Amino acid sequence: MSYIGQSVQKIDSVSKVKGEAMYPGDINLPDQAYMKILFSDRAHAIVEAIDTSEAEQEPGVIAVFTAKDVPVNEYGQIIIDQPVLCGPGSTKPYADRVRFIGDQVALVVAETEEIAARAVKLIRVTYKDLPVISSIDDGLQEDGELIHPDHGSNILNHVQIRHGNAEEAFKQADVIVEGVYETPAQEHAFLQPEAGLSYIDEEGRVTVVVSGQWTHEEQEEIAHALDLPLDQVRVIYPAIGGAFGGREDMSVQIVLALAAWRLQQRGINRPVKIIWSREESIVGHAKRHPYRIHAKWGATKEGKVVAAEVKLYADAGAYAYTSTTVMGNALINSTAPYEIPNANIDGYNVFTNNIPSAAFRGFGGPQGAFAAEQQMSKLAEMLGMDPVELRARNVVKEGSILTVGTALPEGVSMPEVLAVCAEKAGWQMTEQGWRRPETPAAPAGSNLRRGRGLACAFKNIGFSFGFQEECSATIELYGDAEIEKVVFYHAGADVGQGGHTVLKQMAASALGVPVEMIETHYSDTATALNSGSASASRLTMMAGNSIIGAANQALKQWKNEERPAKASYRYLARKTTPFEPMTGKSFPNIAYGYVAEAVELEVDIETGHVHLINVICADDVGKAINPDLVKGQIEGCVVQAAGYAVLEDFIQRGGQVLTKTLSTYLIPTILDIPDQVDSVILEYPDPTGPWGARGMAEMPFLPLAPAVTAAIHDAVGVWVDRFPVTPERMLAALGKLPE
Repeated sequence: MSYIGQSVQKIDSVSKVKGEAMYPGDINLPDQAYMKILFSDRAHAIVEAIDTSEAEQEPGVIAVFTAKDVPVNEYGQIIIDQPVLCGPGSTKPYADRVRFIGDQVALVVAETEEIAARAVKLIRVTYKDLPVISSIDDGLQEDGELIHPDHGSNILNHVQIRHGNAEEAFKQADVIVEGVYETPAQEHAFLQPEAGLSYIDEEGRVTVVVSGQWTHEEQEEIAHALDLPLDQVRVIYPAIGGAFGGREDMSVQIVLALAAWRLQQRGINRPVKIIWSREESIVGHAKRHPYRIHAKWGATKEGKVVAAEVKLYADAGAYAYTSTTVMGNALINSTAPYEIPNANIDGYNVFTNNIPSAAFRGFGGPQGAFAAEQQMSKLAEMLGMDPVELRARNVVKEGSILTVGTALPEGVSMPEVLAVCAEKAGWQMTEQGWRRPETPAAPAGSNLRRGRGLACAFKNIGFSFGFQEECSATIELYGDAEIEKVVFYHAGADVGQGGHTVLKQMAASALGVPVEMIETHYSDTATALNSGSASASRLTMMAGNSIIGAANQALKQWKNEERPAKASYRYLARKTTPFEPMTGKSFPNIAYGYVAEAVELEVDIETGHVHLINVICADDVGKAINPDLVKGQIEGCVVQAAGYAVLEDFIQRGGQVLTKTLSTYLIPTILDIPDQVDSVILEYPDPTGPWGARGMAEMPFLPLAPAVTAAIHDAVGVWVDRFPVTPERMLAALGKLPE
């Protein structure tokens, strides 16, 4: 009995449609208190003093907590560099300063949310303002103010790749294209703002019920900050209203745990609840990294790219978060998915006093891919070659060596994916190679101009650069002669993508039992082992392999009449390696997914409005475990990427956010999405994937923006190297408005 390849209905779809699914903000416990956070509202300053006396005297206030109440006042997923609460009183050096407007300074716990909100405004903070580093260029100044004095520089890190001999190769190039590309910050805008509850459970554990992407990572960060043993902290995920990488880093988790824990020490055993407003969410959590990328590529007249020189600068914001991993992906994608035998690539993460930058769907891939695909499209124009033909002559294939000096993992399908997408979009293969179809003309006499563009990319699956991928599953089998009941434990997060449905499908298939037989227990550190994060397009591949391992062990016990059979299996993926310091040589990723997209659009040359008519998205998913859910991921990703490309303009100036509401930061509505999305699901099995499956939730994001700008160029003859392509920016590119 197998459910692989079947569109099983999402296990939570009915409860969500009926409004019965319980998100953190929906959960209430008896006698709960409410918490509000005082944000710094200063981009860069030293906190000289905090006076909480007036807030503490406000009727209904239960407690006020500041930095002195945090045992180990620090956290961070990759680099531990952020105070839990900023201000005097902790032992962490420089924890008395705020570095962006969303730094957390104090907590108020009160009888009602209204009282807590009122009391927060009564806290008096004395600041000594420091110079604000508000841009990448400011951060690169050697004599500028240091955001992290203990780091010694506003450059978080520098990675370099040296492959072949780029200097000599440029001399052999017949054409050279140079460009400077800017990609924007982007707000995750998940439907459910940050919210959660904390309490002390029946076994005395500090328990946090919250939305996130990796229960065990959050458990570790909470335990570290509170200086508690790991088994004294419990993290539970209920329904999660979207994530997109934005819930990888802490928001309310640690402070919720701190509040419940400190209250108990005062003899107050009450749950604590918090719900952020949309404005608090936009100000208080990280964004997609803005990038500036300088690219120089050379090619022969035969259409072979022979050399690339790329410099990438990322605005990391105030803290490190996942900037190093994001940069790794951007570096690889800045020349990918092409065979380029000679390359010099440098990447710099730069601290600023902007909101921290962190993972967002594709994390670094869309930024690097935009520069790479713009370069390919421009080279095609300069060579007088069809853009698909030029790509076909250079795309990676089985055995291709990347610029990091190692071969791609087996299972490369980029040539096939590119060909399928091109054919779907009307390209034809001739004796001379691929040939672009005629673009449909706009209505005569109108202000509309139509264009068609194509781009491709590959996306890493799983964590990278030396991190040991792991995922664990536990399966219990009950019954007498036949299996009558299966209990399945897994910590993987379902952030709306249908992950828990797919995990259940895979468990039933691995065991050969009806899916209805399986009792599931998800996302609770008290019952499930570490699954890793629901990010990096990794969960299906990692979880599937862990499920197969646990199922095989449990079935072996069952066959040997060990009943009930109980088995846990920890899947360890193949090892990856970090960048070598001088050359960047590495085996960075365990697997990749391959994608190509074609866009047809209209540009209104009078208003500057760009309207997407059709998006063809061809994705190699290895094996579609649940085809309907795969299609949903493609369509949702295309819509989100369309917002990134033409609409969402996140504006920060002087460390302040000018677009802190959804009336000033616009995300796509039903009137803004593409008229049609053609989801082309391809299945070339990955040798290491369960049933051949690759992760795919991020792939459609990477090539969408450069496919849009290629289509704009086809329509109106101008290159747009900075996006989102808002009407104002489009009119500026057409020379109708100043830049």
